[in-house]
Amino acid sequence: MIPTLRVLIHMGSLQRLFPFWLLGIGLLVAYFTPLLLVAIAYGIVMQFFVEYAMHRFLLHREPPTQQSVFNDLYRGHIGHHEKPNDPEFFTGGDGWYALKFGLVSLVLHGAVLSPFVGLGKGFLYPAVAIFVGSISAYTFYEFCHTLAHLNVPKGWFGQRVTQSHLKHHFNDHDTTFHVSFGMAWIDRLFGTKYDRAEARDRYDPHTILSLGMDPEDLRLVTARKTYGVNFTPRSKAADRS
Repeated sequence: MIPTLRVLIHMGSLQRLFPFWLLGIGLLVAYFTPLLLVAIAYGIVMQFFVEYAMHRFLLHREPPTQQSVFNDLYRGHIGHHEKPNDPEFFTGGDGWYALKFGLVSLVLHGAVLSPFVGLGKGFLYPAVAIFVGSISAYTFYEFCHTLAHLNVPKGWFGQRVTQSHLKHHFNDHDTTFHVSFGMAWIDRLFGTKYDRAEARDRYDPHTILSLGMDPEDLRLVTARKTYGVNFTPRSKAADRS
């Protein structure tokens, strides 16, 4: 628990979100109404869908051909698959992304709600939903993700999270896009539940860590040099031996 929390405390994204979480708690206390509890529940559920969608459709998208854009994707996620135990790659390179995403979401929700409930409530409800509900869910996601990758003693909870998430890394990177504990239903809902037989058919030890790309692809080689990553691909000859 302590090593995991130590990593979380130093995450730039969580440090930047924390003041807004406190602001959300303040708004919840100052303007409490049962509807704000509904808003928090909404924010939590929506964040779990965002977790899944961003992981599947943004971080696992077709690798860009433009090197600068590819470098961003490498720093954001591919590097994490190649170096899964390196805390430097646990989160993406842009520590401001989560905050910017949350603020944009607040503006959009407020713009939709305000004509129906007024300007004040139109922004109060989404502020509490996002700042309390979504940030709490996002922090839980980061906790589960970090716990899954750290080599620390793990109880029942940690073992379940680790076994689930590492299937995505080492068995089939086209499934199990949820990370947060208890969210496997999202993969079942969208048809990306882990299946052992399908994973065995798709498995390629030569490309599993590079998300299906040839690990000697020039884009990968260039991105590794850009970020000072030392990665030695397994040779195909060694895999056949």
